[in-house]
Amino acid sequence: MNDEQIRKIIDGPQDYEDSKEDSLCSMLSDFYSRKMLSTAILVWVWGIAFMAGAVYSAVKFFDADQTRDQILYAALFICLVQFVGLMKVFAWQMIARNSVKREVKRLELRIAELSASLGAGRS
Repeated sequence: MNDEQIRKIIDGPQDYEDSKEDSLCSMLSDFYSRKMLSTAILVWVWGIAFMAGAVYSAVKFFDADQTRDQILYAALFICLVQFVGLMKVFAWQMIARNSVKREVKRLELRIAELSASLGAGRS
């Protein structure tokens, strides 16, 4: 088999759907699917808990009379807001993991098609 035939097989018609490219809506629908329900609940529960703690520490910061207490509540507020951001990053990584898995499966199918085409060409 020469290079031209191999290039033709690689560039040939693709059986998987290009229309299912990862858009933000498709990624979010994958994240809120039944399979990822426990992860979505975990992210939302911890996110709400951290946000409630941040609001509580902000309110207590303005009610505090001593500087030491203000520093404590300010530091607590900053840490809790950082944890909210951490939950967002965790959720985004779970979304990206699903899209990477999908791409790997597409590549595996493509390689299987290519090897089958090359195997049929030798016979």
